[in-house]
Amino acid sequence: MAVSIKQALEIGKYIVTQRLMGRKRYPLTLMLEPLFRCNLACSGCGKIQHPNDILRQNLSPEQCFAAVEECGAPVVAIPGGEPLLHPQIGEIAAGLVERRKFVYLCTNGILLEKNLDKFQPSEYFSFSVHLDGLREWHDKCVDREGVFEVAVKAIKAAKARGFRVTTNTTIFDGANVQEMQEFFDFVSSLGIDGMMISPGYAYEWAPDQEHFLKREKTKAMFREILAPYQAGNKKWNFNHNPLFLDFLTGEKDYECTPWGMPSYSVLGWQKPCYLINEGYYQSYKELLADTAWENYGRASGNPKCQDCMVHCGYEPTAAIDALQPANMMRAMSSLMG
Repeated sequence: MAVSIKQALEIGKYIVTQRLMGRKRYPLTLMLEPLFRCNLACSGCGKIQHPNDILRQNLSPEQCFAAVEECGAPVVAIPGGEPLLHPQIGEIAAGLVERRKFVYLCTNGILLEKNLDKFQPSEYFSFSVHLDGLREWHDKCVDREGVFEVAVKAIKAAKARGFRVTTNTTIFDGANVQEMQEFFDFVSSLGIDGMMISPGYAYEWAPDQEHFLKREKTKAMFREILAPYQAGNKKWNFNHNPLFLDFLTGEKDYECTPWGMPSYSVLGWQKPCYLINEGYYQSYKELLADTAWENYGRASGNPKCQDCMVHCGYEPTAAIDALQPANMMRAMSSLMG
């Protein structure tokens, strides 16, 4: 079982509460970026393309906590950059756990093993280690040899210390279907607490713009990759609502929920979403009230949105859909394994 029953129930309760309060737009996960610096220069990521004066900045713990309180989302993902480069990352994580947020600290794994003493195992806290495939493919994706082995070693060390550990995999055009299936088998053998997968999105600042999947190719590739799982022949442990996986394979057709995973960083609240950067607001209230949401999502016709099927836009849609009576049994059976 990937997403814990506790997390699923608390998120379900949160969604129902928002509905009862008459709110049409509310966040499920805050993407909290305490810094943009990284110790890798992956060709599919545009975060480190910021100017040096911005790359040198960190959010303070107080700024992080204020953003979390203002937003109110039950889940907080901490991407970057590389969060383990932040000198106060342990304090930030502990403060979020104390606030009973479900925290996923995203890391490339290079600094993980040497920093484990900064954290305490908790049902509210997980490391999310970035792995895009087996050794050769992953090291190619991150443009550095040896990273895969370091990350796997760190995963084993974290699990031995009692931490929850998930993996986070971005699938690009050119990925080999059989190798991805072998990768899922390998990761499962490590005893991790769930795998997260998503097609890549064409960040405007990303150096490599040639290997992002178009929508129909995304569906075809995920149908092939997930076929053994969907047929019940593989027990891969995905940290996803099963309806999101149905969306990736084309069995579900969803519209994006761009406000479902807002992003807060040293620059403020990014509009309109984690993937498209069209400026920043200084408050979450401004982001929600002043963004012209009708201009985003596939139905809007916005060309930036047409091929996107990334989890940060569509997992919130799947989570809300899971509370429909016809879908609740499917979601619960997934939780029960």
